Amino acid sequence: MIGMNVWPPFAAAGIQVRHIGADWRTATVVLRHLPWTRNYVGTAYGGSLFSMADPFFMILTLRSLGPGFVVWDKAGEIDYVSPGRGTVTARFEVTDADLDEIRAEVEARGKALKWYSADLLAADGTVVARVRKQVYVRRKDDSLPHGRQ
Repeated sequence: MIGMNVWPPFAAAGIQVRHIGADWRTATVVLRHLPWTRNYVGTAYGGSLFSMADPFFMILTLRSLGPGFVVWDKAGEIDYVSPGRGTVTARFEVTDADLDEIRAEVEARGKALKWYSADLLAADGTVVARVRKQVYVRRKDDSLPHGRQ
């Protein structure tokens, strides 16, 4: 977790990882409201809002499924709901049901595409943005050349 907080794209964007569950099923991330995380009109910069959500469903899915799977981000979208005027918090979760669904689809079709969603919240609980991320999952195939998995 500490490594993620000093990773330049997060550190420069005012993004902090506050918690990652011991089982890699949950993560809590905040975007601090700083002079360099604000847009022209003084609210949370949209690129930083999307960045705070970008890697987490992929990472949580990868760590939860284990080393026998390849997991990549496939698509993402964000809906800006209200201005973020303070610290924004997001909680990401991958459930047992999500993982069971992914495993079943991989078994049946050779790959899975799974959409996840999360709300990005102001301190008072107001939704600032809604993020959807799609991950691609398949089993690792050791017969592929290195780097082509």
